[in-house]
Amino acid sequence: MIYFDNSATTLIEPSVLKTYEKVSTDFFGNPSSLHRLGDQSQQILNSARQQIADILHCQAGEIYFTSGGSEGDNWIIKGTALEKHQFGNHIITTNIEHPAVTNTLHQLEKLGFDVTYLPVDKTGHLNPEDVRKAIRPETILVTIMAVNNEVGAIQPIKAVAQILKNYPNIHFHVDAVQSVGKALYKQLKDERIDFMTFSGHKFHAPRGVGFIYAKNGRRIAPLINGGGQEDNWRSGTENTPAVVAMARALRLTTENEEQQAQRQNQLRKILYDHLQTLDNIVVFSQMDASFAPHILCFALKGVRGETIVHAFEKEGIYISTTSACSSRKDEQPITLSAMHVPDKIATSAVRVSLDENNTMAEMQQFVIALDKIYQHFQVLN
Repeated sequence: MIYFDNSATTLIEPSVLKTYEKVSTDFFGNPSSLHRLGDQSQQILNSARQQIADILHCQAGEIYFTSGGSEGDNWIIKGTALEKHQFGNHIITTNIEHPAVTNTLHQLEKLGFDVTYLPVDKTGHLNPEDVRKAIRPETILVTIMAVNNEVGAIQPIKAVAQILKNYPNIHFHVDAVQSVGKALYKQLKDERIDFMTFSGHKFHAPRGVGFIYAKNGRRIAPLINGGGQEDNWRSGTENTPAVVAMARALRLTTENEEQQAQRQNQLRKILYDHLQTLDNIVVFSQMDASFAPHILCFALKGVRGETIVHAFEKEGIYISTTSACSSRKDEQPITLSAMHVPDKIATSAVRVSLDENNTMAEMQQFVIALDKIYQHFQVLN
């Protein structure tokens, strides 16, 4: 089996799974309990929080645990809306965001909030000056993804941050789910960023766990109320085994990150170069520094994306259409539509997404399978 669908989810790392199992057995107490078992769980939870903060070069008190990326996006956006609605009702985003962002904003629009959806260019990138032009006195939030999950376009986060330095009262949120382990954090991190969203299962941690970075001094309303966990920001008994496992996974994924990202980019280039030799292939991801090293999106003209996915599956290779969240809903690729790709081509798009475990041999086998599938559909057409 060759797994090239790592932007959808990643295989849990074996040592991370062992950590999860050990913590589940040895530290099963509720961290809120006053007895020794509760204290032990609280201590290991705090240790995991500090480990994550150290990796991200922030303070432990700026890390809050969640159930994953969708909750994090919902919380930051809705939490800002609730916290700051008395100061304004305007939010700025792009028209290529993950559904966890766009559907949250659609819900807020029904409640009277005004949302500006900024366009992207033909490569899937935002023009930072569009953010400046969209700002109003009533703007309370700018929310922009770091790396597009469909084509891999890296958004100009630092340029937007520079603009927002002149507007200190506007919250700036970055969905960083697709950026972990790709040597992009230093490129993206800026002191002007107020909130960032992360999801554990994108970097070999268990599913159902994630975290947000919330800059000290910035406030959002809780999304989940209850017993006051996470400093009264996010109630609910903490998922201690998953959190500790996630901290380990983050450490392992970010070790030798530069070299790992370079190797992924080398594999991606092999595929990119080969695709250039095939007449009926359209490539949407580019081989430059404005694209992430692990995502490559392309289309075989005249063949629907799901057909290509199943053709590769017969070869023991797993890829996806442009987004796992929309692939079963037969929805148009959001990003390709925003890039003004014609529908008849966009519906043929598929996504290859790599991680540090993928090998040269796997990519060579993928290219062989690609040629076989390409020739098959050329004959049919």
